[in-house]
Amino acid sequence: MAKSKDIRVTINLECINCAQNDEKRKKGISRYTTQKNRRNTPIRLELKKFCCYCNKHTIHKEKKKIKI
Repeated sequence: MAKSKDIRVTINLECINCAQNDEKRKKGISRYTTQKNRRNTPIRLELKKFCCYCNKHTIHKEKKKIKI
């Protein structure tokens, strides 16, 4: 039988600079989709990823979990 709570969950990572900055080369917010292990990382995930709208590497924070 499958457990009701999965250990691995799918999350969205969103650029924090795009949400705050209105002066950019392109309009939009950079988002990445990834998975995390709920047991190993119970806190919100922060990764440094490339943002095509800011055109540089920025911090991307976990915004919400996706239910599949």
